[in-house]
Amino acid sequence: MAKSEDLQTRFKNDIILQLKEKLGKKNTMSIPKVTKVRINVGIGSYVKSHNKDYSNIVENITAVAGQKPTLNKAKKAISNFKLRKGDVVGISVTLRGKRMYDFLNKLINIVFPRVRDFRGLSKKAFDGAGNYSVGFKEHTVFPEISPDDITKLHGIQVNITTSAKTDEEGVELLTLLGFPFIKK
Repeated sequence: MAKSEDLQTRFKNDIILQLKEKLGKKNTMSIPKVTKVRINVGIGSYVKSHNKDYSNIVENITAVAGQKPTLNKAKKAISNFKLRKGDVVGISVTLRGKRMYDFLNKLINIVFPRVRDFRGLSKKAFDGAGNYSVGFKEHTVFPEISPDDITKLHGIQVNITTSAKTDEEGVELLTLLGFPFIKK
């Protein structure tokens, strides 16, 4: 792989051909691909302890994703959780196209090696339809986040949606993209 070649170009030129051969498919359009990446942060407990100031988390997610996130609000009030209708309970970003491939490249080559005690990704995190989820306990593994500016740590959930029909196709796709799965 050439250093100047990005993940999207590598997918179109090399990975599609390898997937065609491994999966035994003849039609290029039936080859699974990554359709979107969704980044989620739940901030329910953070809002309760910091007097509804979640601007710091929005700035962090904006830096990580490269685009402004949307605020997810509670649809109904739940008294046991001290939650009112309309309270912000989460922050999410959906990435597609070039930003998605750039984020995946950063995830594979920079973020996973920075995770403490990282031994590989589990293949059990697939949902049965070829989509993969990975969570990070600390958002400081992303290089855009400066550890000096942190007021409180929070987790980040990354959901990778693919067009694969089965988990086996999803594993093949993500392995060829460079995801470091645990080898048995």
